[in-house]
Amino acid sequence: MAEKTRKIPGPDHPITIAKNPDRVVVKLGDQVLADSREALSLQESTYPAAQYLPRDDVDFSLLERTEHTTYCPYKGDASYYSILPAGEDGVNAVWTYEQPYDAVADIREYVAFYPNKVSIEIIVD
Repeated sequence: MAEKTRKIPGPDHPITIAKNPDRVVVKLGDQVLADSREALSLQESTYPAAQYLPRDDVDFSLLERTEHTTYCPYKGDASYYSILPAGEDGVNAVWTYEQPYDAVADIREYVAFYPNKVSIEIIVD
Protein backbone atom coordinates (compact mmCIF):
# COMPACT_ATOMS: atom_id res chain seq x y z
CA MET A 1 0.00 0.00 0.00
CA ALA A 2 1.29 3.46 -0.88
CA GLU A 3 2.28 5.82 1.93
CA LYS A 4 -0.35 8.49 2.60
CA THR A 5 0.71 12.04 1.86
CA ARG A 6 0.84 14.08 5.06
CA LYS A 7 0.69 17.87 4.97
CA ILE A 8 1.12 20.53 7.62
CA PRO A 9 -1.25 23.52 7.66
CA GLY A 10 0.46 26.76 6.67
CA PRO A 11 -0.07 30.02 4.79
CA ASP A 12 -1.19 28.21 1.63
CA HIS A 13 -3.70 26.03 3.53
CA PRO A 14 -4.35 27.41 7.03
CA ILE A 15 -6.35 25.53 9.65
CA THR A 16 -7.43 27.17 12.89
CA ILE A 17 -9.36 25.65 15.76
CA ALA A 18 -11.07 27.79 18.37
CA LYS A 19 -13.62 27.17 21.10
CA ASN A 20 -17.01 28.34 19.95
CA PRO A 21 -18.23 30.67 22.72
CA ASP A 22 -21.86 29.95 21.86
CA ARG A 23 -24.12 26.94 22.30
CA VAL A 24 -24.31 24.60 19.29
CA VAL A 25 -27.38 22.42 18.80
CA VAL A 26 -27.60 19.85 16.02
CA LYS A 27 -31.07 18.63 15.04
CA LEU A 28 -32.75 16.36 12.57
CA GLY A 29 -36.20 17.90 12.35
CA ASP A 30 -37.24 18.29 16.00
CA GLN A 31 -34.90 15.52 17.21
CA VAL A 32 -31.82 16.81 19.04
CA LEU A 33 -28.72 14.86 17.99
CA ALA A 34 -26.19 16.97 19.89
CA ASP A 35 -26.22 19.94 22.23
CA SER A 36 -22.97 21.53 23.39
CA ARG A 37 -21.47 24.60 24.99
CA GLU A 38 -17.98 23.14 24.35
CA ALA A 39 -17.95 22.98 20.54
CA LEU A 40 -14.86 23.76 18.54
CA SER A 41 -14.98 25.75 15.32
CA LEU A 42 -12.48 24.47 12.76
CA GLN A 43 -11.72 26.87 9.92
CA GLU A 44 -9.83 25.21 7.08
CA SER A 45 -8.53 27.34 4.22
CA THR A 46 -11.50 28.93 2.40
CA TYR A 47 -14.05 26.27 3.40
CA PRO A 48 -16.95 27.17 5.70
CA ALA A 49 -16.15 26.61 9.37
CA ALA A 50 -17.08 23.17 10.68
CA GLN A 51 -18.48 22.76 14.18
CA TYR A 52 -16.92 19.86 16.09
CA LEU A 53 -18.87 18.72 19.15
CA PRO A 54 -17.51 16.68 22.07
CA ARG A 55 -18.58 13.05 21.92
CA ASP A 56 -20.07 13.41 25.42
CA ASP A 57 -22.58 15.95 24.03
CA VAL A 58 -23.80 13.71 21.18
CA ASP A 59 -26.69 11.22 21.43
CA PHE A 60 -24.95 8.15 20.01
CA SER A 61 -28.13 6.06 20.42
CA LEU A 62 -29.27 7.85 17.23
CA LEU A 63 -26.07 7.07 15.32
CA GLU A 64 -24.54 3.93 13.89
CA ARG A 65 -20.89 3.55 12.96
CA THR A 66 -20.24 2.64 9.32
CA GLU A 67 -17.29 1.13 7.50
CA HIS A 68 -16.84 4.30 5.42
CA THR A 69 -13.55 6.17 5.81
CA THR A 70 -11.85 9.07 4.10
CA TYR A 71 -8.42 10.61 4.32
CA CYS A 72 -7.35 14.23 4.66
CA PRO A 73 -3.63 14.93 4.30
CA TYR A 74 -3.96 17.73 6.91
CA LYS A 75 -6.11 15.94 9.50
CA GLY A 76 -5.71 12.19 8.98
CA ASP A 77 -8.19 9.31 8.65
CA ALA A 78 -11.86 10.06 9.23
CA SER A 79 -14.41 7.53 10.43
CA TYR A 80 -18.15 7.93 9.84
CA TYR A 81 -21.53 7.41 11.45
CA SER A 82 -24.99 7.36 9.95
CA ILE A 83 -27.95 9.12 11.55
CA LEU A 84 -30.49 6.34 12.07
CA PRO A 85 -33.72 8.41 12.10
CA ALA A 86 -32.74 9.97 8.73
CA GLY A 87 -32.66 6.69 6.83
CA GLU A 88 -30.78 6.89 3.51
CA ASP A 89 -30.40 10.67 3.87
CA GLY A 90 -28.38 10.16 7.05
CA VAL A 91 -25.83 7.68 5.69
CA ASN A 92 -22.28 8.79 6.57
CA ALA A 93 -23.57 12.19 7.73
CA VAL A 94 -21.28 12.39 10.78
CA TRP A 95 -17.49 12.20 10.82
CA THR A 96 -14.73 12.06 13.39
CA TYR A 97 -10.94 12.00 13.42
CA GLU A 98 -10.12 9.50 16.15
CA GLN A 99 -6.34 9.80 15.69
CA PRO A 100 -5.93 13.27 14.12
CA TYR A 101 -2.56 14.61 13.15
CA ASP A 102 -0.77 16.74 15.74
CA ALA A 103 -1.65 20.04 14.03
CA VAL A 104 -5.36 19.37 14.69
CA ALA A 105 -5.10 17.19 17.81
CA ASP A 106 -7.76 19.32 19.54
CA ILE A 107 -10.53 17.63 17.51
CA ARG A 108 -9.78 14.17 18.95
CA GLU A 109 -12.91 12.93 20.77
CA TYR A 110 -15.12 15.32 18.74
CA VAL A 111 -17.56 14.71 15.89
CA ALA A 112 -18.88 16.92 13.11
CA PHE A 113 -22.11 16.80 11.12
CA TYR A 114 -22.66 17.62 7.45
CA PRO A 115 -24.76 20.81 7.50
CA ASN A 116 -26.71 19.72 4.42
CA LYS A 117 -27.97 16.67 6.37
CA VAL A 118 -28.97 18.32 9.66
CA SER A 119 -29.69 21.75 11.05
CA ILE A 120 -26.85 23.26 13.07
CA GLU A 121 -28.03 26.08 15.30
CA ILE A 122 -25.57 28.42 16.95
CA ILE A 123 -27.34 30.01 19.90
CA VAL A 124 -25.75 33.17 21.24
CA ASP A 125 -26.27 33.34 25.00
